[in-house]
Amino acid sequence: MSGLPISELIVFICIVAVYLAAAVVGALQLSAAREKCRHLLTPLVSLAVVLEAVMLIFRAVAIKAVPLTGLFESMIVLTIVFALTYLFFSIVIRQVWFGSVMVWIILAMILMAGIVAKPASEPFAVAATPWAIAHGVAMILGGASIAFATASAFLYLLGRRKLKQKKVMQVLGKVPNFEKLERLNLFGIKACFVLITFGLASGVGLAAVKSAALGISFLDWLTDAKIVLIAAAWLLLAIILLLQYIVPLRGKVMAYITMVVFFMILFAIAGVAVFCGTKHNFTRNDVNTVEIKVSRNEDSGCRTKS
Repeated sequence: MSGLPISELIVFICIVAVYLAAAVVGALQLSAAREKCRHLLTPLVSLAVVLEAVMLIFRAVAIKAVPLTGLFESMIVLTIVFALTYLFFSIVIRQVWFGSVMVWIILAMILMAGIVAKPASEPFAVAATPWAIAHGVAMILGGASIAFATASAFLYLLGRRKLKQKKVMQVLGKVPNFEKLERLNLFGIKACFVLITFGLASGVGLAAVKSAALGISFLDWLTDAKIVLIAAAWLLLAIILLLQYIVPLRGKVMAYITMVVFFMILFAIAGVAVFCGTKHNFTRNDVNTVEIKVSRNEDSGCRTKS
């Protein structure tokens, strides 16, 4: 994050501060002071979305292209979509636990974005093609859908636990009813499956046609850790939906599987780049860096032989 231009760094710090304030408000509204705090959550999340849009404008001006090619930009867009999803559903779901869980997840995602933050990089020409943009948008919306499903799953598990502990007053009026949570969970899973299906199909097609332009083979693209994890998550989603038509899963089982899929996709989006490395990259700077390192290694090898 320290490598960001000063203007972007200031905006990003403001984004984190606003989401942190929203998370604090989300925690406070669960206490006796909730009536004073609950009306602050929507304005704070809305302000954070505006600041994130400003961040994307800065990035778009810097690279003179749609800012969807880098991991940092993708994480920012993902949090925007998830925040907008919260703002939309908060109109009909007014229970305080729903807002709290949603803002906590958004805060976690924005902090992860800070870990992978880098200065804007010049994108490959292929990244500006309609298929590449559609691929990026589909994967981001799919990530937001599974995050929403995970929030519903967490609330479902939380509500069940509170009832087992006979803490009815901590659930009553604070958590949506279990039937609604199961419907929201299933809706998020279905939306994620459809979006990731399109994202994988468009991504594989793009790799098959433009692999030479990206500097990697089609096989390398398919065996990349990020692609493998996303494909595994997609397969798990397909199994869940198939079982729903054969032997419907219990809400508790569905909730746990949803959370597993969420962490798989989240690790594929951000964790792989940090811990494993990935060739799934549409920016030129990283490729140029690799080429420089290779050329240096070759030069040092030649000198050693001579």
